[in-house]
Amino acid sequence: MTFGKTTPILRSFDEAKAKEFYIGFLGFKLDFEHRFEPGLPLYMQVSRGDCILHLSEHHGDASPGSAMRIEVDDIDAFHRELTAANYKYARPGIEATPWDTREVTVKDPFGNRLVFTTAIST
Repeated sequence: MTFGKTTPILRSFDEAKAKEFYIGFLGFKLDFEHRFEPGLPLYMQVSRGDCILHLSEHHGDASPGSAMRIEVDDIDAFHRELTAANYKYARPGIEATPWDTREVTVKDPFGNRLVFTTAIST
């Protein structure tokens, strides 16, 4: 038996803020957008490398305040990118954890927590 990739769905409430955060700040790319018709909630996919996220304005798809961990092979390079993006709502640092990772934690505009993590080589 094998399992496939997981694609989390995160709740969002504002298209412009979601794009500013995920595309402008975190460096994801927009893969697709879907609305059943104009004026209805947006469902979209963003990705960066192998990390795929779905963002949904539909109230039944997810609850705000979710948390996830995303592996990154070079947390220092990612942190430099975030710092250079000069996003006015977040200036995350890098934390060394007791479980031998280095992590950058950011909250999106909708209360979801994303923890980007790199294992410390021993």
